[in-house]
Parts: sequence; structure tokens; C-alpha cells
Amino acid sequence: MQQTFRYGKETLTYEKAMQLANGLLEGIIDQDTTAKIEASAALTQKLAEGNQAVYGINTGFGPLCTTKIAAKDTAQLQHNLLMSHSVGIGENVPVVISKLMLVTKLQALSQGYSGIQLDTLKRIQWFLKEDIIPVVPSKGSVGASGDLAPLSHLFLPLIGLGKVLFKNEILDTSAVLEQKGVEPLTLRPKEALALINGTQFILSYAVLFLHTFHNILELADVISALSLEGFQGSVNPFTQALHDLRPFEGSLLVAKRMRNLLEGSDIVTSHKNCDRVQDPYSIRCIPAVHGASRNAWKHLNEITEIELNAVTDNPIILEDGQSISGGNFHGQPLAVPLDYACVAAAETGSISERRSYLMLEGKFGLPTMLIKDGGLHSGFMIPQYTAAALVSENKGLCFPASCDSIPTSLGQEDHVSMGSISGRKAQKVAQNVTYILAIELLYALQAIDYRRPSTSSELLEKVHSFLREKIDHVESDRIFSDDINILQQLIADGTLLNFVNRQAHLLNVELN
Repeated sequence: MQQTFRYGKETLTYEKAMQLANGLLEGIIDQDTTAKIEASAALTQKLAEGNQAVYGINTGFGPLCTTKIAAKDTAQLQHNLLMSHSVGIGENVPVVISKLMLVTKLQALSQGYSGIQLDTLKRIQWFLKEDIIPVVPSKGSVGASGDLAPLSHLFLPLIGLGKVLFKNEILDTSAVLEQKGVEPLTLRPKEALALINGTQFILSYAVLFLHTFHNILELADVISALSLEGFQGSVNPFTQALHDLRPFEGSLLVAKRMRNLLEGSDIVTSHKNCDRVQDPYSIRCIPAVHGASRNAWKHLNEITEIELNAVTDNPIILEDGQSISGGNFHGQPLAVPLDYACVAAAETGSISERRSYLMLEGKFGLPTMLIKDGGLHSGFMIPQYTAAALVSENKGLCFPASCDSIPTSLGQEDHVSMGSISGRKAQKVAQNVTYILAIELLYALQAIDYRRPSTSSELLEKVHSFLREKIDHVESDRIFSDDINILQQLIADGTLLNFVNRQAHLLNVELN
């Protein structure tokens, strides 16, 4: 029986959001939450019928907030809002982002402070259940007053407009609703405003980035341990007593993981008495660099969890019927840590590329370019170029979007977060890092082959054998992009991490 999650009542985490988006967890609205939603909708209807001007309920929007709207026109007002704000451009967001936006909006609106109708929330659930996913352009949000443009496109299908992805085809919503025998909704007072005000575009990218970045961090330690063995690096820099003197949480964890990953390695002990004093920073400083990235990930996770369970539309309808116009929609709380975490992800890739370079130099028994017959064969010379290009691309993407602001809405919205750009850039950086790590992994596997008959630790031997079933040792030049793509897919889709965790459990190797 599928497990359930109660929208508006349970605490939503990034893991649960991913499960809801991927259909691994069923989202429901229980009776208590239903009562809160209906009470809020009733209060909003009362405000719409009253004489007092209430922003977005019986007035225009933005600088038009002083224009009073007649009660008979409130439905048209909401319909017009969705249409006029659907100005997104560029390539469409990934399907998982559209699904996450639906999930996170359901969580926010189900808390009963937004005046939304229960039928509207049920229709959003229906789109998810039927796998009819709104098509959302990626560009157009400035990350304040909510993610207006992408959220407008997300909810056009509620009123029968826009496009959806259904059965792997992009279709007009009207055609799909007709096929399903479902009528478009007529939105009630404040509903469109509640739907498009909020940070769900930024938030969904934060959720996906957290998922991708966590996978990267877990595997960066494993891959760097393989590289250390291939390079014949020292394990002394991972000594606990050393890190106890500078006890950052991330560094302590990474040092512990490295000790446990390398425990029992014959390759490590085979050069125990060599005359090398210390390794380059990309080996010696793994706990400091990977650890700093882990600290950034943890901070973003904490911020994201607050936002996942927050109410971020405007105005807010309190339980006593009071309408408060504030700024909960402003994306700055997410934008700043997203920019910080984006840098942290890029640095995980930067140090990985340096370790790849080390293995090409022909030192400590490794052949130059990691191939025996160099000259006739270029060997692994060129994949490092690709890693270098990706590292450089990431540097450009690391400029913080959150330090920019361009006023909009005739100055009414005079400071914006640009957090939507922060989120999109962070995910792009993370995707690039999966390729950089794939290249390091390709090098590390080849380097370890040259350390035979010495063996890795038991866990790393399992990893090496698993991956050698996917790609062979290199004796002569071949099309390396094929190998890179195979390894990147194993990293990106979680296959490699799942294998590592299963083997660690079976071998009783503690990695957390």
C-alpha cells in the first residue's frame, strides 16, 4: 500500500517533495485541513463582497492596487491575472520541476491562509494524479512578488488555457480536458493571486538542487578515495585528532568517511615507507573542501525546509478574517543560500578536476596520460580538457544572481531577489559537476588498474569491479565521450550511490 503525505499538516522535506513529484508518495488533504481551507475561502468571499478595498481581492494588482473592482467582476479579474502574467520565455523547465511546483504550491495553499477553494486544490491534485503536467517556460521570474510568470503558466491549465505534457506529447490543455470530460474551473476571489504569488519556482529548483548536490557530495568522497589510491596518496591528513582541532561539521564527516572508505587498502599500505612528505592540496585538503561544500548544503537544506512549510502568497488571510499585505513572496531567503550553495557545488567540481590532472602527470608509477603506449595513443589527455571547460563554465555561473535587483511594476516592486536565476544556475552547475566527477572516476579506475596486484579496500574493490562491468580498461585510444556518458548517468540517476550504500551496509562500513 502506497504511503501518504497530508498536505498542510505534515512537515514537508526535500526528500518527501521529490517522492511526491515522482509518484512514490501520495499527497492527500485530510478533513481537518479541508475545514481550514473552506473557512479561509469563506472569509475571502466575504472580503470580496465588502466595501473595504482589499488588495488583489477587489482591487487591481501592483501599481493598480488603488483601482476598486466591482464584486461582479472578481472572477474575470482572476482569469485576466493568469493570462496577463503568463509571459514566460525560453526552454521549458524539466518535468520534475513542474511537478515539484505543483507539490510545493499544494503544501503552501493547504495551510488555510490563502483563501483558495478546495475544488481548486483538488484539481491541482488531479493533474498530478493523471500525469497531466503543465508546460512552464524557464525564464521570466524576478523572484519577488512571487515567481509570477512561471506560476501563471503552471496554472493556466486550471482555466483550460496553456499547454500540458500528456502521454509524452505537448498538447493544448483544452484538448486534454475535453478528452477527459473535465470542465475548466472558474476562479473565485483571490484564487489566481494566491496561485501565482509565492516562491514555488525558486523552491522547486532548490529541492532538485539539494537532491542532485547531495548525490554529488556522497560520491565525491568515494571517487576521491579511488583517486587517492590511484595516485598513491596518504591517509594521514584524515586523522581524527587533526580535524578535532578544527571541528567543522562537514570536515569531520568527510575525514571520517575517507578513513572508513580506505580502511584495509593494500594500495595505501604498499607505499607506507615512501619518501614523500605530503600530497598536493586536491588530495590532502579533501576534508576541508568537500566539508565546506557539505556545510553549505546543510544550510540550504535548513532554509529550504522552512520555505517548504511556509505560506508565501499575498495577501494573507488570518483566521480572524484580517487581510495582511506583506512580503512573504520575496525570494531573498532562498536566493542568497542558493547562490552560496552554487559556489560550493562548483568547488566540488573544481577540486575534482585537479585530482584528474594529477593522475596524468606520469608520477609514482603511473604512465603519462594513463596509457602505456603514449605517443601513438593520446590516452586520457583530452577528457581533462572537458573537465577544465566545465569548471570554467561553472565559474561564470557562480556570479550571485541575488546581488542584483531591477525594479518592476512602476517602482511598486522596487527590490527583487532574482532567485529564480539563482535556482536555475545552481542546478546547471550541479549537472556540470556530475560530468566532472565522471571524468575523475574514469581516471581513477584506470590508475587503480596500474596498482595491481595491490588491492583497494574491500568496499572500493566492489565499486571498481561494478564499474569495470560497465566500461573496460583502456589499452588504446577510443571515443571517451561514451565512457564519460556511461559514468555520468550512473552518478546522476543515483545508481552508483545506491550500489555504494548497499555494499557499505553489507560490509558494515560506516559512511554517515
